[in-house]
Amino acid sequence: MRRLTRLYRRFLASTRGVVAIEFAMILPVLVVMLLATFDGGNAIAIYMKVRSATYVLASVTNQYSTAMPIQSTNMTGIMNATAAVLAPFSSTPVVAVISELKISATKATTATVRWSAAQNGTALGVGSTVSLPTGISASTNTCGTYPCYLILAQVSYTFTPLFGYFAKGGITLSDTVYATPRSSTCVPYAQQASPASPSC
Repeated sequence: MRRLTRLYRRFLASTRGVVAIEFAMILPVLVVMLLATFDGGNAIAIYMKVRSATYVLASVTNQYSTAMPIQSTNMTGIMNATAAVLAPFSSTPVVAVISELKISATKATTATVRWSAAQNGTALGVGSTVSLPTGISASTNTCGTYPCYLILAQVSYTFTPLFGYFAKGGITLSDTVYATPRSSTCVPYAQQASPASPSC
């Protein structure tokens, strides 16, 4: 009986298994944190790519002018440039929209869509109105003369977490860029030009 009592006391006093038990309790939390960090890192990397792709979309479109209007084949190339910037990430979840806006008066709060094109999404309706950001609508230096035109580039990416620990479903990462035409007053898109001649 004494031997059993001693054995029982030694078992209660032993601490050799405590570390293993503590590690087993902490391991699931550490694994979840690791997987969430992996997903979070991918989301940040894709968002930076989305921002770059939006800038490229506006910048490439700005290279055209009334002397060299955008043709349908040019628009395909412009949209493909967006997908190229997003590599090595898949371009399937990307929605890219490029439009030209017409501002009719100083400090206008809205602009009219002159033309619009989209990839994997819906283009803005020609003739529809778009609300301008406060910084543009409140500025007296947006244009020298009116009407004037702005290029609006919009890119969004539906990011689906690989492990799904920090978010359920997809997360929409998006960016918007407004740019003034570089080489002419406006940038015509021949497919939606009205009238058909490339004039502002």
